[in-house]
Amino acid sequence: MRNSMQLTVEQLFEHLWQQYIQINPQAKKIQKLFQARGETVVNDHIALRTFNTEKLGIMKIAGPFLDKGYKIVNDYDFEKKKLNAIHLEHTIEINHPKVFISELKTELFSENLQTIIAGIDAQIDPANVMDELFIASGRTWNLTFEQYIQLLRESEYAAWTAAFGYRANHFTVSLNHLTTFFQLEELNDFLLDKGFVLNESSGLIKGTPDQFLEQSSTMAAPVNVEFDHTTQPIPGCFYEFAKRYPMPKTGRLYQGFIAASADKIFESTNN
Repeated sequence: MRNSMQLTVEQLFEHLWQQYIQINPQAKKIQKLFQARGETVVNDHIALRTFNTEKLGIMKIAGPFLDKGYKIVNDYDFEKKKLNAIHLEHTIEINHPKVFISELKTELFSENLQTIIAGIDAQIDPANVMDELFIASGRTWNLTFEQYIQLLRESEYAAWTAAFGYRANHFTVSLNHLTTFFQLEELNDFLLDKGFVLNESSGLIKGTPDQFLEQSSTMAAPVNVEFDHTTQPIPGCFYEFAKRYPMPKTGRLYQGFIAASADKIFESTNN
């Protein structure tokens, strides 16, 4: 049974947001720039990362959202990065942010990587995973910088997750809810002019109107992270921007994700 503080959906997202901006203050700066233009910023979705161990698997991380009225709408396979993913939507409140959760297929990596991940898993109390705020608990295990580098050589995703633990990897501004930007190009130009560094993998904009979704993102700024015996600057979290297009038959905005685009968005935490 899940240990619950009976947080509302809004309170859960507020916990995640406050934790997120602690290591990604550029998101708050961007929000203030938008608000100065008279905008009200609406969050399209958040993303969480995990490992596919029995204790930490994707369904365990999805639990707090499923308990609060979310349902799994789709699943995704990222063959190149060796990830599974799902996305969830609220069953009643369509304006609640979508949730994108991915997990590393640890069995597809070296014995050394699997040993490091198993060591992380062993340090986590199963009872803590059942707490609804586990997804905002950060890193609760020991990790050396050498282990981080070993993970990084095989998977940037594994290294980031091991270093930062459980938190929102990114929040996402819904361009559809902005009133002074109509195209993602305009928004990207505005951010570049303000000095923010954007993800250029496969171009600034991932996706097309024909795919009903366009995305761009900042690059994660370095954060000083405490490892065992040392503190080192490594890429933290990033801020994403999404424009959704209406589906031809229903006229409803497309609510899913494009695997090829998301694959490039993952690279926003690359060194």
